[in-house]
Amino acid sequence: MNSPVKAASDRVKIRFELDPDNEQGYEVENLWAEPLGRDHFRILNAPFFVFGVSSEDVVRATRSGQMFRFREVARRGRHSTYRIFLQNDYTIHDDEFQQHWRPISTLGSTFENANDRFVAVDIPPEVNVSEVYRLLKKGEEEGIWAFEEGHYAGA
Repeated sequence: MNSPVKAASDRVKIRFELDPDNEQGYEVENLWAEPLGRDHFRILNAPFFVFGVSSEDVVRATRSGQMFRFREVARRGRHSTYRIFLQNDYTIHDDEFQQHWRPISTLGSTFENANDRFVAVDIPPEVNVSEVYRLLKKGEEEGIWAFEEGHYAGA
Protein backbone atom coordinates (compact mmCIF):
# COMPACT_ATOMS: atom_id res chain seq x y z
CA MET A 1 0.00 0.00 0.00
CA ASN A 2 1.33 3.48 -0.85
CA SER A 3 1.69 5.91 2.01
CA PRO A 4 -0.28 9.13 1.63
CA VAL A 5 1.62 12.15 0.36
CA LYS A 6 1.99 14.82 2.99
CA ALA A 7 0.18 18.06 2.24
CA ALA A 8 2.43 21.07 1.78
CA SER A 9 0.92 22.56 4.94
CA ASP A 10 2.33 19.60 6.91
CA ARG A 11 5.88 20.43 5.82
CA VAL A 12 8.44 22.79 7.25
CA LYS A 13 11.79 24.01 6.01
CA ILE A 14 14.98 23.14 7.84
CA ARG A 15 17.84 25.59 7.37
CA PHE A 16 21.31 24.08 6.96
CA GLU A 17 24.35 26.37 7.24
CA LEU A 18 26.90 25.46 4.56
CA ASP A 19 30.67 25.50 4.71
CA PRO A 20 31.63 29.07 3.76
CA ASP A 21 34.34 27.69 1.45
CA ASN A 22 31.92 25.59 -0.64
CA GLU A 23 32.48 25.70 -4.40
CA GLN A 24 28.94 26.83 -5.24
CA GLY A 25 29.14 29.93 -3.06
CA TYR A 26 25.85 29.34 -1.22
CA GLU A 27 25.58 30.12 2.49
CA VAL A 28 22.52 27.99 3.30
CA GLU A 29 20.32 25.26 1.92
CA ASN A 30 16.74 24.76 3.03
CA LEU A 31 15.31 21.24 2.94
CA TRP A 32 11.68 20.21 3.25
CA ALA A 33 10.88 18.14 6.31
CA GLU A 34 7.97 16.47 8.05
CA PRO A 35 7.54 17.34 11.75
CA LEU A 36 7.64 14.22 13.92
CA GLY A 37 7.13 15.87 17.29
CA ARG A 38 9.24 17.89 19.68
CA ASP A 39 12.36 18.90 17.78
CA HIS A 40 12.52 15.93 15.36
CA PHE A 41 11.89 16.14 11.60
CA ARG A 42 12.14 13.69 8.69
CA ILE A 43 13.96 15.10 5.65
CA LEU A 44 11.75 14.81 2.54
CA ASN A 45 14.14 15.60 -0.30
CA ALA A 46 17.70 14.98 -1.45
CA PRO A 47 20.03 17.87 -0.64
CA PHE A 48 21.88 19.70 -3.39
CA PHE A 49 24.63 21.21 -1.24
CA VAL A 50 24.49 19.78 2.29
CA PHE A 51 26.95 16.97 3.00
CA GLY A 52 26.24 14.17 5.48
CA VAL A 53 22.43 14.26 5.25
CA SER A 54 20.05 12.37 2.97
CA SER A 55 16.35 12.03 2.33
CA GLU A 56 14.49 10.16 5.11
CA ASP A 57 17.08 11.07 7.77
CA VAL A 58 15.50 12.23 11.02
CA VAL A 59 17.14 15.42 12.24
CA ARG A 60 16.86 17.62 15.28
CA ALA A 61 16.23 21.31 14.66
CA THR A 62 15.30 24.41 16.63
CA ARG A 63 12.81 27.09 15.59
CA SER A 64 14.37 30.16 14.00
CA GLY A 65 11.66 32.62 12.93
CA GLN A 66 9.37 30.93 10.38
CA MET A 67 11.89 28.13 9.78
CA PHE A 68 13.91 25.64 11.75
CA ARG A 69 17.70 25.50 12.09
CA PHE A 70 19.45 22.11 11.77
CA ARG A 71 21.23 20.87 14.89
CA GLU A 72 22.12 17.23 14.29
CA VAL A 73 21.14 13.96 12.68
CA ALA A 74 19.11 11.95 15.19
CA ARG A 75 18.55 8.80 13.08
CA ARG A 76 19.65 7.75 9.62
CA GLY A 77 17.08 6.92 6.96
CA ARG A 78 19.66 4.72 5.18
CA HIS A 79 19.40 6.67 1.90
CA SER A 80 22.53 7.79 0.06
CA THR A 81 22.89 11.04 -1.88
CA TYR A 82 25.05 11.79 -4.91
CA ARG A 83 25.11 14.87 -7.11
CA ILE A 84 25.48 15.00 -10.87
CA PHE A 85 26.90 18.02 -12.70
CA LEU A 86 26.20 17.62 -16.41
CA GLN A 87 29.15 18.37 -18.69
CA ASN A 88 29.65 19.48 -22.30
CA ASP A 89 26.41 21.49 -22.45
CA TYR A 90 24.29 18.39 -21.77
CA THR A 91 20.98 18.77 -19.96
CA ILE A 92 18.67 16.18 -18.42
CA HIS A 93 16.58 16.42 -21.61
CA ASP A 94 19.37 15.17 -23.90
CA ASP A 95 19.41 11.58 -25.13
CA GLU A 96 22.96 11.11 -23.82
CA PHE A 97 21.86 11.89 -20.28
CA GLN A 98 18.72 9.78 -20.58
CA GLN A 99 20.68 6.76 -21.87
CA HIS A 100 23.12 6.94 -18.96
CA TRP A 101 20.45 7.74 -16.37
CA ARG A 102 17.99 5.00 -17.38
CA PRO A 103 19.96 2.07 -15.82
CA ILE A 104 20.34 4.05 -12.57
CA SER A 105 16.63 4.78 -12.53
CA THR A 106 15.83 1.14 -13.27
CA LEU A 107 17.74 0.18 -10.12
CA GLY A 108 15.37 2.39 -8.10
CA SER A 109 17.19 5.71 -7.76
CA THR A 110 15.52 9.05 -8.41
CA PHE A 111 16.77 12.60 -8.86
CA GLU A 112 15.67 16.12 -8.11
CA ASN A 113 16.40 18.71 -10.77
CA ALA A 114 17.96 22.06 -9.87
CA ASN A 115 18.41 23.61 -13.30
CA ASP A 116 18.49 20.85 -15.95
CA ARG A 117 22.29 20.58 -15.53
CA PHE A 118 22.62 19.85 -11.81
CA VAL A 119 20.69 17.11 -10.03
CA ALA A 120 20.64 15.51 -6.59
CA VAL A 121 20.38 11.72 -6.74
CA ASP A 122 18.51 9.81 -4.02
CA ILE A 123 19.46 6.15 -3.56
CA PRO A 124 17.05 4.25 -1.27
CA PRO A 125 18.45 1.56 1.06
CA GLU A 126 17.17 -1.34 -1.07
CA VAL A 127 19.19 -0.14 -4.09
CA ASN A 128 22.70 -1.50 -4.72
CA VAL A 129 24.80 1.63 -4.13
CA SER A 130 27.92 -0.02 -5.57
CA GLU A 131 26.15 -0.61 -8.87
CA VAL A 132 24.82 2.97 -8.95
CA TYR A 133 28.34 4.23 -8.21
CA ARG A 134 29.72 2.12 -11.08
CA LEU A 135 27.13 3.64 -13.44
CA LEU A 136 27.84 7.16 -12.19
CA LYS A 137 31.57 6.55 -12.77
CA LYS A 138 30.82 5.29 -16.30
CA GLY A 139 28.84 8.45 -17.10
CA GLU A 140 31.72 10.54 -15.79
CA GLU A 141 34.32 8.62 -17.81
CA GLU A 142 32.22 9.11 -20.96
CA GLY A 143 32.01 12.90 -20.41
CA ILE A 144 28.28 13.05 -19.69
CA TRP A 145 28.62 14.29 -16.12
CA ALA A 146 30.86 14.78 -13.14
CA PHE A 147 29.54 13.57 -9.81
CA GLU A 148 30.21 13.80 -6.10
CA GLU A 149 29.10 11.97 -2.99
CA GLY A 150 26.89 13.95 -0.63
CA HIS A 151 26.27 11.14 1.83
CA TYR A 152 26.96 7.41 1.65
CA ALA A 153 24.71 5.43 3.97
CA GLY A 154 26.88 2.32 3.91
CA ALA A 155 26.22 -1.23 2.79
